[in-house]
Amino acid sequence: MSVAANKETRGFQTEAKQLLHLMIHSLYSNKEIFLRELVSNASDAVDKLRFEALSDDSLFEGDSDLRVRVSFDKDAGTLTIADNGIGMSRDEVIENLGTIAKSGTAQFLEKLTGDQKKDAHLIGQFGVGFYSSFIVAKEVEVFTRRAGLDKSQGVHWQCTGEAEFTVEDVELENRGTRIVLHLKDEQLDFADNWRLRSIIKKYSDHISIPVEMQKVDYDVSDDESEKKADAAAPEWEAINSATALWTRSRSDVSDEEYKEFYKHVSHDHSDPLDWSHNRVEGKLDYTSLLYVPARAPFDMYNRDAARGLKLYVQRTFIMDDAEQFLPLYLRFIKGVVDSNDLSLNVSREILQKEANIDAMRSALTKRVLDMLSKMAKNDAEKYATFWKEFGQVLKEGPAEDFANREKIAKLLRFATTHNNTAEQNQSLEDYVARMKPEQKHIYYVAAENFNTAKSSPHLEVFRKKGIEVLLLSDRVDEWLMGHLMDFDGKSFQDVGKGALDLGDLDTEEEKKAQEESAKAHADLIDRVKKALDAHVSEVRVTHRLTESPACLVVGEHDMGAQMRRLLEQAGQKVPDSKPIFEINPEHPLVTKLDQEPDEDRFADLAMVLFDQAHLAEGGHLEDPALYVARLNKLLLELSH
Repeated sequence: MSVAANKETRGFQTEAKQLLHLMIHSLYSNKEIFLRELVSNASDAVDKLRFEALSDDSLFEGDSDLRVRVSFDKDAGTLTIADNGIGMSRDEVIENLGTIAKSGTAQFLEKLTGDQKKDAHLIGQFGVGFYSSFIVAKEVEVFTRRAGLDKSQGVHWQCTGEAEFTVEDVELENRGTRIVLHLKDEQLDFADNWRLRSIIKKYSDHISIPVEMQKVDYDVSDDESEKKADAAAPEWEAINSATALWTRSRSDVSDEEYKEFYKHVSHDHSDPLDWSHNRVEGKLDYTSLLYVPARAPFDMYNRDAARGLKLYVQRTFIMDDAEQFLPLYLRFIKGVVDSNDLSLNVSREILQKEANIDAMRSALTKRVLDMLSKMAKNDAEKYATFWKEFGQVLKEGPAEDFANREKIAKLLRFATTHNNTAEQNQSLEDYVARMKPEQKHIYYVAAENFNTAKSSPHLEVFRKKGIEVLLLSDRVDEWLMGHLMDFDGKSFQDVGKGALDLGDLDTEEEKKAQEESAKAHADLIDRVKKALDAHVSEVRVTHRLTESPACLVVGEHDMGAQMRRLLEQAGQKVPDSKPIFEINPEHPLVTKLDQEPDEDRFADLAMVLFDQAHLAEGGHLEDPALYVARLNKLLLELSH
């Protein structure tokens, strides 16, 4: 069989087809960024060749002059981006260009809103740079051969942006990848020397390898220049500075250059919120450039998704997602770390055993937290944007990073009864500053959602006394509080757990009245305990309620309702526990209950109060139909 005979037509993976459709319909408002994406991919391919060649220099095939070349043919209406990097095999072409090998693709597509501006940001976060070719091209051809494979194992991929693509074997003299864009009629202005040069200079100046175009003779006319180029082998010249941006002095790098480099390393089309560029010399010698994105990626809550920094050793690319340099709760940070203290043959396995990594990880973690602290202090609006996108991830920090627990705690933001809005914009420092002089605890309530937390009956005595309470409704909140323990010498206390002791916030008169009320209603407590014995661990007179008839309280050492629901949803077995039932003897319904002589009717009333208390905290009844039947029965009796 001849080399070119092995040709096949294949259909796109469904998700790839949907993304392709989005690209063709010009989600990007700034069309020229397709070139940035393709040059960035070409640069990555060169980096990967350089890394693989560390252990096998035969992959260079006698050509170690690494570069990316951009050329065009105005008459043919084509634009070509070529690199002499690692290249692809036939299987890699089918996998990389015909499918999107990322977990969570379906969830990503579900997030698309139909709003082009919003969806463009999502597309950028997903990182589908190659597909941006179809913004300007009616047809795309890829010619590629993986370094080290025989010349006969080249591959030609072709697609017109429809549902199918073709793949065939071709003979290719040179390793690497050449992408030929057949430009749409309305995009032919991209086949222009000056425009291409300005785009490369704008978007790719930071790339550490040369991005070349054919040399232009400025002393002759365009026609003469083209004739000279036809007559002799073309001369190429670098358009970019070809200096790794992170190796330059901070004073020599503009904000625009930092932003463009972020887009290169992150494949995000939005500007970053902030960045930190730092060189460390001494016991350790390394450079870091760390970015805080403006938007969370679609797979932020997949803790197994690829994450980490681009790792370079002595300016040589080693790996894309070196996760060892930052803890998991900072997995949203993007950037580069370049070390002079690691060996060039470092691998993920070696990194885990490398003694210097722990010191670098500790220092880089501190740098990120300091960057966030500075943002929170100096730009509240920008920090609010950060918190909205990444706050729930940062809440994982106290459990994972004991050493920085206090530093992380200062960065946390909460909704509270101070302003009663769902916006999480109050810090623990704000809360402590507003605490009453005699207050010893930071109080919080955890619920399934904000409205349930805000309306919790457990807040009644706190509202009456003007004591602020944190309103927690994120899935991670109760787990967070299990590891946060205290802040600024004040311990945290769940207002819905255990016996409520307000300490000096209660007057001696109030404490005495509570004791007398418990004694006065001892018989009522016994009757309710008997009626609800199968459902509760204890019944007692409440100190929490001022308006509601009853509430449920979790035992001091039992798991909270929010955490219980979270684990149950994850399919984990949760230990059985019964709540404590607190009643408010001052409430008319409880007074009525106390006066009920019929024990069956008493039991029905007590059960209705129990179920209502369960509903008030966002719980789900075991038998809703029975609750409705009891309630209807009591309503009918009242109507006679």
